[in-house]
Amino acid sequence: MKIQHATHPDDLAALDDESVRARFLEDALFVDGEVTLTYTHHDRMVLGGVSLRPGEQLALPVPAELRSETFCQRRELAVVSVAGSAVVTVDGETYALSRGDVLYVGRGARDIGFAATDAEPGALFLASALAHTAFPTRLVPLAEASATAAGATETANRRTIHKHLHADGVQTAQLVLGITALEPGSVWNSMPPHLHDRRTEAYLYFDLPADHRIQHYMGTPGHLRTISMSNLQAVVSPSWSVHFGTGTTNYAFVWVMAGENQDFADMDQVAITEL
Repeated sequence: MKIQHATHPDDLAALDDESVRARFLEDALFVDGEVTLTYTHHDRMVLGGVSLRPGEQLALPVPAELRSETFCQRRELAVVSVAGSAVVTVDGETYALSRGDVLYVGRGARDIGFAATDAEPGALFLASALAHTAFPTRLVPLAEASATAAGATETANRRTIHKHLHADGVQTAQLVLGITALEPGSVWNSMPPHLHDRRTEAYLYFDLPADHRIQHYMGTPGHLRTISMSNLQAVVSPSWSVHFGTGTTNYAFVWVMAGENQDFADMDQVAITEL
């Protein structure tokens, strides 16, 4: 398990580009035949990737750094299918996930495994937060997630926001999670930008062709840094940081938050002219 330490906003200006990437970017979450995990001290989230070859089965490890008997002893977990299809097993119960589906696994689950179908490889994004109580394991297909249209074609940010885990839907202890998909011709996400000082947020970009890139923005409104990102790479945005981006074509991304509250609307808007 990789450990990612917390960063103060005043430290950001002193970091060179490679140091910014090292502190906030997860560029190797998906390795064929492996479960890869990163522990970030920003709200103590764990982010991970599962890359499954056809017919392959993998188990969720319990890294020594967690100091727990099982991964979910003190944690809840979200499993997001971002490519292909897969089957997730939780304490003997099986759940079939297609692209865009999310499985919520509550605190106390013991045995968690992943399997690809025989026909195609699968990729699963993992996001975990500390949990003070246990809620039932629930599968949320993409078609059943709450969907809201946002943005406009004229400003190149027309998108659909799918909310899978949120206060008015599937109960969680901390996690708020969904998928945003941009329409063809739109490239800006989370624009106009915002801040929420009470929650850390991470993005996993996917559905991005191999020869295209995302420019992800972070930092304080008056002092922005950019990180160039490829398909299936994730970035952590601390609670003090804006988080928005633009691509060279349209794409999708998983957004996941953990922190003080689960109020999706608890954010401080930042005017474009303040950037």
